[in-house]
Amino acid sequence: MSIGIIGGSGLYEWDALRDAAWIDVDTPWGAPSDQLLKGTLDGKTVYFMPRHGRGHRLLPSEINYRANIHAFKQLDVDALLSITAVGSLHENIRPRDVLIPDQYFDRTRSSTLHTFFGHGIAAHVSLGDPVCPFLHQALGDAAAAVRDRDEAFKDRKVHRKGTYVNIEGPAFSTRAESEYYRKQGFEIIGMTSLPEARLAREAELPYATLALITDYDCWHQGEETVSADLVSSHVRANKLFAQAVLRETITRMPDGFPSPARTALEGAIMTDASDIPETTWQKIAWAQRFRA
Repeated sequence: MSIGIIGGSGLYEWDALRDAAWIDVDTPWGAPSDQLLKGTLDGKTVYFMPRHGRGHRLLPSEINYRANIHAFKQLDVDALLSITAVGSLHENIRPRDVLIPDQYFDRTRSSTLHTFFGHGIAAHVSLGDPVCPFLHQALGDAAAAVRDRDEAFKDRKVHRKGTYVNIEGPAFSTRAESEYYRKQGFEIIGMTSLPEARLAREAELPYATLALITDYDCWHQGEETVSADLVSSHVRANKLFAQAVLRETITRMPDGFPSPARTALEGAIMTDASDIPETTWQKIAWAQRFRA
């Protein structure tokens, strides 16, 4: 079994991996954010990718999401887990808590870059429930187990559901925007997770996110307004917890777990197979079972 992990702000490497080595992966969509760190963890193969590149070189809008997700698909991972830093839109979702989102709301402007389709193939996957239910449950159970087992993490709250509103960035929200998102009932706000969820579903990869709460965005008058320094400080504080949760999740993960993502393309392709260019088929090799 192999598992892909995408690490966000402040999470550029993972020391727990054994026999670790950085590897290059070339994709039809260009270069991923960085090399991938391949290693083993509790008998499973793990591929770790720093979302923004080592040293945090890429803005959210500069990330080649298609190349990133395609790289994991090429490596034939069985599951894709992500860690991401987010702001809270609710009083009871505090900095240094974690939340496992089950829904997303798109406020980006680059949607044409967040699909593998086009270029001669029209397809529409179902995204009503964008997160793999098995991975969602597994992350929540693992986070609760780590918190209850380790005294150092006893103050962390684990929020098992919520909507992640994905903004374009790179600037944080205005107060007016932050208040608007709160009134819509969204729980957390970030800049990276939804493109990954969309593309993972198109690639038939089970996907779920562990969101690290770093701030109250800018709506909370009694708290420090979100800044890069504030985000970094809380990510550093939560890094060990996040890595422990991922390890617990991987340890518990069985081979061949069920996921609706694995059949996401069934009935999704609208274009007749004979009309799809060969160059397009090569970019989405996993869909070639529909050529017959």
